[in-house]
Amino acid sequence: MSPVRVPRLLLVEDDPALGPLLREMLADGFAAELVGDGPAGLHRGLTGDWDVMVIDRGLPGIDGIRLISALRGQGVTTPILILTALGAVADKVEGLDAGANDYLVKPFDLDELTARLRALTRDHGQQRPEEAAATVAVGSWELSERTRLLTSPYGDRVELSPAEARLLAVLAAAPERVFTRAELLEAAFSPEDGPGIVDTYVHHLRKKTARSIIRTVHGTGYHLGGLE
Repeated sequence: MSPVRVPRLLLVEDDPALGPLLREMLADGFAAELVGDGPAGLHRGLTGDWDVMVIDRGLPGIDGIRLISALRGQGVTTPILILTALGAVADKVEGLDAGANDYLVKPFDLDELTARLRALTRDHGQQRPEEAAATVAVGSWELSERTRLLTSPYGDRVELSPAEARLLAVLAAAPERVFTRAELLEAAFSPEDGPGIVDTYVHHLRKKTARSIIRTVHGTGYHLGGLE
């Protein structure tokens, strides 16, 4: 029988007490490597082969938001969970827009952290090649769920943030359906955010593309519109 492969985790945390403690406590389920600042996190993020990353927002040298943006800009698709002491919706939106897949607000429960990391590694590891290349129609445009690019029939492109792409993909999967805010919150975000984050990202998508991309159904929620 082949040995069970342990997921490789990059932990970027500058707290001299929390970092080693997290590495030790995660050792049962992950092969974790700890680095203590943003530049080291960028170097190891680009040179290592990781299944998941945990990045603190308040890092020296390069902060967590800039680090995540830099990794995504270099084509790193590894799932990233950002740790932050800032729990406001705007702060969470900034982290997700930078390219994080999930976030956790300090102080947090270790069981919740490990559960979220298991979910991220499971979803990433089980993605099939055909799923990675999948596109969905948004009017006459197409959305690539892997690259997060909206492409027109004429080759025009709009790059979406991870959260924008998730929200649009949910709507596009059932274009005739009217989704409530609660349904979109569950499908594309975290229940901790509250339904207001759905309205925030609808606004972002309309601003990047056109108001027609998502239609408002007053008193109910939203459904997919289109782009020409």
